[in-house]
Amino acid sequence: MNISQLLKGIVDTKINLEVSGICMNTENAHAGDIFIALKGEKCHGIKYIGSAIEKGCVAVLVDSKDIECSIPSIRIDSLERYLEKIAASFYKNAKKISLIGITGTNGKTSVGYFISQMLSMLEVNNGFIGTLGISNYKDKHHNSANTTPDIISLYRTLEHYYNNNINIAVLEVSSHSLSQNRIAGLSFMQAIFTNLSQDHLDYHKTITDYRNAKGKLFSINSVKSAIINEDDDNFEYFLKKSSGKNIIKFSLSNFKSRKIIDSGFLCQLDNYIFELSLLGEFNLSNMLAALNSIEELGYSRDSIIPLLPNLKPPTGRMHKINNMLSWVDYAHTPDAIFNALSTLKEHFPSHKVRVLFGCGGDRDKGKRAKMGKIASKLANSIILTNDNPRNEDPKTIIDDIASGIDSNFEVEIILDRKLAIETAISTLKNDECLLIAGKGHETIQQFKDRVIEINDIEIAINASI
Repeated sequence: MNISQLLKGIVDTKINLEVSGICMNTENAHAGDIFIALKGEKCHGIKYIGSAIEKGCVAVLVDSKDIECSIPSIRIDSLERYLEKIAASFYKNAKKISLIGITGTNGKTSVGYFISQMLSMLEVNNGFIGTLGISNYKDKHHNSANTTPDIISLYRTLEHYYNNNINIAVLEVSSHSLSQNRIAGLSFMQAIFTNLSQDHLDYHKTITDYRNAKGKLFSINSVKSAIINEDDDNFEYFLKKSSGKNIIKFSLSNFKSRKIIDSGFLCQLDNYIFELSLLGEFNLSNMLAALNSIEELGYSRDSIIPLLPNLKPPTGRMHKINNMLSWVDYAHTPDAIFNALSTLKEHFPSHKVRVLFGCGGDRDKGKRAKMGKIASKLANSIILTNDNPRNEDPKTIIDDIASGIDSNFEVEIILDRKLAIETAISTLKNDECLLIAGKGHETIQQFKDRVIEINDIEIAINASI
């Protein structure tokens, strides 16, 4: 597409140049792209133009000031306001993809993964975009920097789906993305609410602002069905936000019975009895959200229920390590670590519970002491270690967590996360089970002066051999 055609109605330009794509993040740049350089420290802005040129970008849009570079640059005041129009103008088929949007503090990835798995079992080509990256039903996978990608990357991905005969996609919708209008203009047919508890208050400042951001998903005109967790304290709020939609409620009370077994649960739902190879009542809730989503697509329970015993948890979500009683989980909020530890106590009542975790730097500091308090109430022993310290002093983060732990509780501190995991695995006793919490599927660790590769699952597996 010619730049003048792409920017028609936004800015007049005499530059006559064909572009083959658009990008906002140089990690996603391709030869022939036009690079959008937004203002802000967290954006891939002007300081990344050199990298964009190296990747083969042929032009740049800027909103801050006139610049000199080796490729044509076009200034557009308030550039961010035009991102949806630019994306939709180039990626014309992105809005044709029917989207299932999932929001909530915890459970987004699991619900989305369950929906995508069931669609695949039903031989429906589908895409899945979220914390684990960007994939399709054939398990092709690409990493993504954010739970919900930037608006340009999102439109580009959906265009790719359309060109590959994928007409339905599951999208984890973060509160950040809703606040920043990353999903503007897209065609959501379902909105799913999992739960809400404290997280991201470094960004949203208050829990009300955080909830209001998530509520925006349920006000989108294209949404026909709102699937809402009736067990959450915020149920009534999301019910009101869904006014005029087809409301589907789900609750653990929907089960006639549920019994803990070695592999997970034996459940009765209506007249159906089935096994579920997932740990934790939170996963029963996640499964119900996914089941209702598939049912809303027109499938009968007779065709859905036989799929449920085959559901697998996503990578890094209560991920069992070999034959040991050890799990890696992404739990990084007070509610999530409460659920994960409670799950182990419920499934293994005769075992003591050990937990290893830390908290991220430059993020919501208010949850640190709360997580420490929860860990000391539910676990028998604690190892505190680094998560992603980022620009903070790791010892300060540990002190913040420890401030919530009873002074009589013995805590081991091993800042080196690899060593901490190896120590926890190698010293685990026969009457203990272990939760390695916080990073789950992640494969890097961020410090002030460096980023290193680290994989909790791989470390735990190697330590258990």
